[in-house]
Amino acid sequence: MSDKIKVLVVEPEKPCQVQEVPDKLKALQTVVGGNIEAVFPFDDSVAVVCNRDGKNNGLPFNRPLLDDSGQPYDILCGTFFITGVRGENFVSLTDDQIRRYKELYDNVMVIPVKGNPDTGRITRVRPLGKKKPPKQER
Repeated sequence: MSDKIKVLVVEPEKPCQVQEVPDKLKALQTVVGGNIEAVFPFDDSVAVVCNRDGKNNGLPFNRPLLDDSGQPYDILCGTFFITGVRGENFVSLTDDQIRRYKELYDNVMVIPVKGNPDTGRITRVRPLGKKKPPKQER
């Protein structure tokens, strides 16, 4: 068994990056910049691992957690990563999971409002290389 796991790292205002990280507590804490907390917002066997104290420590807004209708119900602050889960262990994401969550989190983020760092705006981002659909004439 490998001592590294393949995860999707999500930094504020940046595209997601696939990384292999050691499956050790200290290494996982380094990714998020502090103590870790795992949350399970998806039906899939994955965890979102974030800095447990990110909001209280004023880490920057990152991405929203969305309900089934696409409405935000929470905001993740600071860098987090998504990892596969098997039982009580973190495991590498599958290629399908990487594609699915990269597509989700490369296309929506929370941008701080200029002049008011305590307020953010959820923005849907068009992937690079994709053009706006042409306007239809009436």
